[in-house]
Amino acid sequence: MRNMGRSFVKMNGLGNDFVVVEARSRPFQPTEEEVRAICDRTTGEGCDQLIAIEPGDEGAVFMRVWNADGGQVETCGNALRCVGWLLMQASGSDRAEIQTAGGLARAHAGGDHRVAVDMGEPGLDWTQIPLAEEMDTRGIELQIGPIDDPVLHTPGAVSMGNPHVTFFADREFDDAFVTASGSLLEHHPLFPEAVNVGFAQVLAPNRIRLRVWERGAGLTRACGTGACAALVAASRKGLVDRRATMVLDGGELEIDWRDDGHVWMTGPVEVERTGVLA
Repeated sequence: MRNMGRSFVKMNGLGNDFVVVEARSRPFQPTEEEVRAICDRTTGEGCDQLIAIEPGDEGAVFMRVWNADGGQVETCGNALRCVGWLLMQASGSDRAEIQTAGGLARAHAGGDHRVAVDMGEPGLDWTQIPLAEEMDTRGIELQIGPIDDPVLHTPGAVSMGNPHVTFFADREFDDAFVTASGSLLEHHPLFPEAVNVGFAQVLAPNRIRLRVWERGAGLTRACGTGACAALVAASRKGLVDRRATMVLDGGELEIDWRDDGHVWMTGPVEVERTGVLA
């Protein structure tokens, strides 16, 4: 591997785990095959996403994200918290700005190993998701199951710098259903850039149970952008207020869609270990 000998930090946000490589002084350009090898949980380091911290514009920091399938994606909410924590630890500051292909994010210290991130404003127009055709993104024309008796239908579509749809139901869905349905819809023709698929159950006006099939990564223990998208979608449908606790497989995130239109995500980060890519 061309990138052998590179030091990394293994981190996770609610179990959504990352191999984070410092690439500001030395470029890190793995092939898709190398990304898959690093992310492989049997023969590699094992992670949902590979992250590189690169130089950004005007001295800023850019976060590059590869999913476990080797493809690059725009951003990752849980990774933003982890990278934000690393940057704040290194600088001694309680704030950090992070550029991504999905836009600028601002991280703030939120307590012991907790980080709050301003994820910016959600994209709500069909062209921002993007969709292949014009639709009302509060409930798009998509369903799971028979046409005359769908199991789930009219999910909310939201972009958090990456595309999401969230279905709402009055029950929780098991691994088999999430995997089968998520993998089927991930590359649906309605989504030219593919899509992350959320399955949500509103437990209370300020509490939502969420499971997410991540585009290019599969069923993960937590999806930060998915949690943000689900809160926005639920609020637009009138199911919850603009602030809620999102209950994911790996733990809880606090999501706040503030009056200025920005979505804030607050949650924990964990450093698992350090190592060197072989």
